[in-house]
Amino acid sequence: MKQGFIKTSQEIELIAEGGKILRDILQRTAELAKPGITTWRLNEFAEAEIEKAGGRPSFKNYGSAKNPFPAGLCTSINSMVVHGIPSKFDILKEGDIISLDIGMEYKGLFTDTALTVPVGRASSEALRLVETTKTSLATAIKAVREGATIGDIGYAIQSTAENAGFSVVRDLVGHGVGYAVHEDPSVPCYGKKRQGLKLQAGMVLAIEPMLCEGEYFLEMEPDGWGIQTKDGGLSAHFEHTIAVTKDGARILT
Repeated sequence: MKQGFIKTSQEIELIAEGGKILRDILQRTAELAKPGITTWRLNEFAEAEIEKAGGRPSFKNYGSAKNPFPAGLCTSINSMVVHGIPSKFDILKEGDIISLDIGMEYKGLFTDTALTVPVGRASSEALRLVETTKTSLATAIKAVREGATIGDIGYAIQSTAENAGFSVVRDLVGHGVGYAVHEDPSVPCYGKKRQGLKLQAGMVLAIEPMLCEGEYFLEMEPDGWGIQTKDGGLSAHFEHTIAVTKDGARILT
């Protein structure tokens, strides 16, 4: 496998090609997230669309051979922060919020993207959490440019979240992406300006704010994948794959 933070312009164009396809698949999957549908069905749809487009669901069978992730889509409902496993028994209901996180290998390169949507009519506080998380991603992307730092990205996420009264996850991070599902560097949801690794043009990063309604402490589900808020509060998650350029960030998903 190739190593290194910097992708060539040709590789970035291929990542963007796959990212556009994946973004469209995620949006169409999100449109199906209505009361009464199972998370299993959402995954079936997403996996089929990836394969139809000539890609491979990169999350499926990811991880250790003893407990590989069994699906192409992570479906994390309400207090589930990330890595919820789709199930025939998880039926969406009015007022839920659900994070849909998806990855794809396309022409040998990887992209990763996520969003959180309300199911039917969610509470005003749930909607505020979702919108703040989406805003924190946009703010973080604006902080990206050659010469900025990983800390600038984390600061943008953290300050947006905390100014709205929410907390940011500390134990999970964004990451490099492109040659593999997860690469260095880590991209935390918190940080200080002008600290950490300096960004260089050609880096490809998955920036993914994960915000919590209450405290940011987490706990693992017995399945070894799902990660919940310890206090049972709601969580929301958005993610884009971006390329660092001299002029700013180029969104690839």
